[in-house]
Amino acid sequence: MKILVCISHVPDTTSKINFSDDNTTFDTNGVQFVINPNDEFGLTRAMWFKEKQGASVTVVNVGGPETEPTLRKALAIGADEAIRVNTIATDGFSVAKQLANVINSGGYNLVIAGRESIDYNGGMVPGMIAGLINANFVNNCIELEVDGNSAKATREIDGGKETVTTSLPLVIGGQKGLVEESDLRIPNMRGIMMARKKPLNVLEPVNANPETTSVSFEKPTPKGAVTLVSPDNLDELVNLLHNEAKVI
Repeated sequence: MKILVCISHVPDTTSKINFSDDNTTFDTNGVQFVINPNDEFGLTRAMWFKEKQGASVTVVNVGGPETEPTLRKALAIGADEAIRVNTIATDGFSVAKQLANVINSGGYNLVIAGRESIDYNGGMVPGMIAGLINANFVNNCIELEVDGNSAKATREIDGGKETVTTSLPLVIGGQKGLVEESDLRIPNMRGIMMARKKPLNVLEPVNANPETTSVSFEKPTPKGAVTLVSPDNLDELVNLLHNEAKVI
């Protein structure tokens, strides 16, 4: 089984986010980048298939040279090789088209992607990939088993979860639950040293015209100051709730 794990290079949630050029460009200065958490769950599940079923695992990212440390971390976790498509990720469709080309060229029969990235939260790419390569698709996937050419997957639905059976080729949009958080792997020194010797192939992009363009970015409005009201002054509390907070 050949597995391709799609890796997004995203800002750590603890990083301070700023924008430049009149709020039209994301400012990466001082921002620490990590593997997208949903993708990390998928990568860990792929490692299980590698160890238990002898699968080969390749990781792929669409981005510039700045994303290579994230791919090297995935290699240190245990992936066999990495691919970087040398173009800036502009929108979901263009990313999906680049990834579909990699999948078709490499003959992968299981594609594991995160259901969404934590930077733009678009949630579009896995489904688009499945459509472009004519593969089965399971989103919000929290369990996955593969036996030969058959797969059984469990996904979250409103009010519960659903288990489905399907066949390869298969694309999943994984999330927390695909493995337990305690099973996530931290690269050790041996893995880091081995990652330096593993292949990281850079591919030039295929033509893919973006369907959307970011016009500007805007931070959420800061929360207002807290107003303290004496417990003996209920009239003031009611007045503030009615006229300022407008909740009564």
